[in-house]
Amino acid sequence: MYLLDQSVFQPILLSLKVALMATLFSLVIGLVLARLLTRKDFLGKSLLESLIILPMVLPPSVTGYLLLVLFGRHGFMGVFLKEHFGLQIVFTWLGAVLASTIVSIPLMYQNVKGAFLNVDHSYERAARTLGANDLRVFWTVTLPMAWTGIISGLVLSFSRALGEFGATLMVAGNIPGKTQTIPLAIYFAVDSGDQKTANTLVLVITVFSLILVYSLNLWLKRRNYSEKSKVS
Repeated sequence: MYLLDQSVFQPILLSLKVALMATLFSLVIGLVLARLLTRKDFLGKSLLESLIILPMVLPPSVTGYLLLVLFGRHGFMGVFLKEHFGLQIVFTWLGAVLASTIVSIPLMYQNVKGAFLNVDHSYERAARTLGANDLRVFWTVTLPMAWTGIISGLVLSFSRALGEFGATLMVAGNIPGKTQTIPLAIYFAVDSGDQKTANTLVLVITVFSLILVYSLNLWLKRRNYSEKSKVS
């Protein structure tokens, strides 16, 4: 079957791997940042929040260039990771994960932040009066009540990571079988006149993204209907 051709199969497999890891990192970072910024006031809070959102409005190539400067062979983080952990980020699949994570964090953060702000704090206070510490309150009260926003953040972050192009090209490059994700494979297939590969990959990523967004919308509608039924 044509779908088993390496020029199609490898970018799909790598894209799923990169998107899953980027979404996991975005979830952890997004939860920590949203928790911090919705509960604490400190000097520089607005600046920090602006920096978190910045990758959403910057051109992806600019984000990729900044990451290249930081994590390149002569960059501060690049030298640190190489000397202490033996890791090279640039022009490896880890570079693709890094780029996808950075551009996905704003979506995760915005959704989780909104969910945390909508949590009824009276339930958290009630849990504390019953002897629960902050960590237990967070896991047993806050997270379950913010679950809808977290799920939305997961789906949107995964979709964004799956479709990341500009920053990935700058940081990871286009190495077939190593760093070539679906968007990169599509671009270079079109550039080389390989219309068949481009059409197949466009179909795959379009259908997959549509299924993700449709499933999220369907789940949200059913959840809202269920909550309204309980209230009535």
